[in-house]
Amino acid sequence: MNEAEVIDIFRSAGAVLEGHFILSSGLRSPVFLQKARVFMYPDKTERLCRALAEKVRDAGFGSIDFVIAPAVGGIVPGYETARHLSVPAMWVEREAGEFRLRRFEIDKGARVLIVEDIVTTGLSIRETIAAVRDLGAVVVAAACLIDRSAGDAEIGVPLIALANYKVPAYPADSLPPELAAIPAVKPGSRGLAP
Repeated sequence: MNEAEVIDIFRSAGAVLEGHFILSSGLRSPVFLQKARVFMYPDKTERLCRALAEKVRDAGFGSIDFVIAPAVGGIVPGYETARHLSVPAMWVEREAGEFRLRRFEIDKGARVLIVEDIVTTGLSIRETIAAVRDLGAVVVAAACLIDRSAGDAEIGVPLIALANYKVPAYPADSLPPELAAIPAVKPGSRGLAP
């Protein structure tokens, strides 16, 4: 699956929104990728995650014991990608503001692939990596459906993106006038009450 096909799937689900959005990172953008609109269609999600699993296999990282995703956004693609890799899927969730593997156990030395939905700054992946490493597991790589940073996000391990989709993102105090003129909305999940 090429990058244009990935974006076409998002468009066909009505998941490429235009306006003034506050991203989970706190940055502002004229484009928001509402992946929940894609994940409501099992056939679209399956196609994307099968292609992501194939790309992970082709990258040659060797065996993977588990896929771990950050909650909430990464759970669906994490599960579906793990299914195509034939490994168990788990997720981290916030506890006292930090990601923890609350519902699962993992052996020291287990080889883990982190799977995320959309990457902008890479913060959720970095926090997931830290939580997994704290348990003694080895993070071999991370993977995502779309990398909004187009490779600029520093996450500390190799990142495999099904598609790069560079969209401008700005700090709230540095908005271009055309974006500042539109009321901002926050459609993401970070910052919601636990």
